[in-house]
Amino acid sequence: MGRPDPKKMPKVRTEPFPSNRDIGAEELEQLREVIESKQLNRGGGTKAKQLEEEFAQYMGARHCTASTSGTAAIHVALGALNLEPGSEVITAPITDMGTVIPILLQNCVPVFADVEHDTLNMDPDDLKRRITDRTKAIMPVHLTGNPCEMDPIMDLAQQHKLYVIEDCSQAYGTKYHGQQVGLIGDIGTFSLQQSKHITTGDGGLTVTNDDELGERCTLFANKGWPNYGKGDRDYVMFGVNYRMTELQAAVALAQLKKLDHITTTRSARGNRLTELISDLPGITPAVVREGNVHTYWYYPLLIDQERLGCTTDEFAAALRATGIPAGAHYIGQPIFMYDLLREKRVYGTSNYPWSLQPRGQEVRYEQGECPQTEAALDDLIVLHVYEWYGEKEVEDMAAGIRAVVEACTA
Repeated sequence: MGRPDPKKMPKVRTEPFPSNRDIGAEELEQLREVIESKQLNRGGGTKAKQLEEEFAQYMGARHCTASTSGTAAIHVALGALNLEPGSEVITAPITDMGTVIPILLQNCVPVFADVEHDTLNMDPDDLKRRITDRTKAIMPVHLTGNPCEMDPIMDLAQQHKLYVIEDCSQAYGTKYHGQQVGLIGDIGTFSLQQSKHITTGDGGLTVTNDDELGERCTLFANKGWPNYGKGDRDYVMFGVNYRMTELQAAVALAQLKKLDHITTTRSARGNRLTELISDLPGITPAVVREGNVHTYWYYPLLIDQERLGCTTDEFAAALRATGIPAGAHYIGQPIFMYDLLREKRVYGTSNYPWSLQPRGQEVRYEQGECPQTEAALDDLIVLHVYEWYGEKEVEDMAAGIRAVVEACTA
């Protein structure tokens, strides 16, 4: 075994991988209608409300609130819960800061449950040990488009009377035992950021089947003002202004019609890549448990560094040398190890909201708190299987991975 030398790797692919995001005529037509109406705000327009109705129908949900970003979509969900300051919300340590910011904005304390090494998703056993009498909600993150193990998570939520908010930012079309993620818990949140399955540049969608929470989501995103643009001014609860513009909604309406094609194609491409590399030693292809549907926001490949005799960074560099785009480690370290959280500095020098925790029971953000997360990120190669890739691209990716593994094990 030996470290693969990028200079000696065979060139599996010489042409660039295609880039063909489907944004064009349909979006322009929807935007033209908005511009001609001269109503860019949802108060006088129709597109934002139409998007909420159509996405709710698509999901099979009773309520949908459109907002300005994926972060806003999560904040809308937490705002609807109206938790007491100092309440603990347990979430995942492999995620974007957009998952965590809304918890802090609601003056709650983020707690992080470790992940399963193979799926990168929340470990229900570790979740169980993180629950305290201050825990009020659980926020599983369906990372990379792969569903969390929701049955044990929901069992724990029911046992401890906790809310469940599903972060589905990377998980359009993802299914857990036949159920759409986003509707298994109390509230589901989706992102429309540029890199997501469908996009408006930025935007968010929050769904629920709970009538009271649905009403509160709508109010929270609209400064607590019911019937905005159609009735007298009133403020019936605390909220913020996360109103999606008609321009964002117009693009989203066009994108929504393409969603099934995007998710089913990515699922097929990702599953095909797994088939082509499943015999290789020293790697773990994306894990999709029986009954689940993975929609591959990205394709996670785990490597056994000791068995292959190379680091993850060396493996990724060798793979790029074959002509296959590849990254390593995703966010690099657990989200709580970034200074903002590790040093607990959000509101000036106050140490708030952590100062609301009982002395001696403060949550810790330090190395070793989530060992499986650290190991998984250290072993992780990031690949992509976009909907515009064909069989040739997937075969080339597999050939590149095979070439690197063979170079390591020769």
